[in-house]
Amino acid sequence: MISFQKQPLMRKVLYSLVPIFVFSFYLYGLRVLWLGLFVFSAGILTEYVMEKQKNKPVSEAVLVTCSLLLLSLPPLTPWWVAVIGTSFGVFIAKEVYGGFGRNIFNPAIAGRLFIYISFPTFMTTQWLLPRTDTLTSATPLDLLRTGQNMDLKNLLLGIRPGAIGESSILLIVIAAVYLIFTKTASFRIIVSTFLSAAALTFLLDLLKAGPSSLPMLLSGSLFFVTVFMATDPVSAPKRKEAQWIYGVIIGVCTVLIRTFSLFSEGTSFGVLIGNTFASLLDEILPKKVKQ
Repeated sequence: MISFQKQPLMRKVLYSLVPIFVFSFYLYGLRVLWLGLFVFSAGILTEYVMEKQKNKPVSEAVLVTCSLLLLSLPPLTPWWVAVIGTSFGVFIAKEVYGGFGRNIFNPAIAGRLFIYISFPTFMTTQWLLPRTDTLTSATPLDLLRTGQNMDLKNLLLGIRPGAIGESSILLIVIAAVYLIFTKTASFRIIVSTFLSAAALTFLLDLLKAGPSSLPMLLSGSLFFVTVFMATDPVSAPKRKEAQWIYGVIIGVCTVLIRTFSLFSEGTSFGVLIGNTFASLLDEILPKKVKQ
């Protein structure tokens, strides 16, 4: 019998994801449940095997990792690709560092990026139009990079191709308000990440160096990653001053990568780059002297 370590903070994140899960089920149906079965099984089993050796329970944080990874996958992701990504994220990005509280990188982001690079055909070209069985090879972000325009209404409502849980801007914003109000997520990271990304996107649009700014901000996983991934309390900085800079690093790197690189989505890269500097920012920023 697998026992879980109670973590109230992680439960609040799970509560905030419930409406997004419901909406994703509305968009993609039983595919979400089928893929989720493999993601959660792989994540829980991987952590159980590692923690059993230390006589420790499985953390409820792994449920958050599995939830975020599942919601960040294309709905047509093969189950075995999802298992590889989940196992990699939990084992390599978390357990080899010593388990919960010791990992440097966000496990969900690490797992997603590993399969994003390893299996690009499944992760970047095979999308599903919501509420249909129609395949499409491009997301709104891909189309914007080729100079095409997008319907802002559909972008706001989340009725567009993309990852399972990234599309509903409204539900993600509501979740952000809940997480900030309950002091579960840092508002400094959310605000600095999004505002820096928005400022650079508008600047590139003004200079004619990037796609139209507003559709660009509403497309892809910027909102989802900003609210749920960047704010991971373990892999993010702990000091308030560092959190502002950390958010700017993620926002700027995300926009530069999604605009100028071969990868249409740069949020995962942005978060991992931010994770790399998180501890350093906590160390090098001057500490306030107590009077």
